[in-house]
Amino acid sequence: MAWIVKESARLTVERRPEPYVTAAMKAQFEKEILPRYATRQAALLPLMHEVQHEHGWIPAQAIDEAAEFLGISSAEVYDCITFYEEFRLKPLGKYVVQVCRSISCELCGYKGVSEALQRKLGILPGETTDDGRFTLQELECLGACDFAPCALVNGHLHKNLTFETLEAELERLP
Repeated sequence: MAWIVKESARLTVERRPEPYVTAAMKAQFEKEILPRYATRQAALLPLMHEVQHEHGWIPAQAIDEAAEFLGISSAEVYDCITFYEEFRLKPLGKYVVQVCRSISCELCGYKGVSEALQRKLGILPGETTDDGRFTLQELECLGACDFAPCALVNGHLHKNLTFETLEAELERLP
């Protein structure tokens, strides 16, 4: 019987010459962050937040760099960041549309808004349009149940949505 090898076994990490986990970032962490933790591994989440804040996402190269800096495996870094929804392994679009799917928004019709938006943009939740303009996400709760259904567009809350009102908001974007 022949062994079947997954394609991922042949993948290589694209690298750029400059690091994502920069010397300045490492110095700041050595001085200010690492002393707060009992182990270097415990500083993984703050480091990944810093990388994402700096670059907008967490590239595979940054995972390897963080692992080396903290003295853990790349698999441990990957396992941790894929557990948390807020970490992104792909760049986001210029505009991030986050539609709430909590129970209040469910009862007030978020699904119709989201499905119409998916058809208009030609993407599913978690995807970015080919032109890099929009990323669509569905979130559990935005804490604005009295304005359901609602969505965030680049962090700005839009209340009592219909597809038409959300579409109008998106068309006003530069």
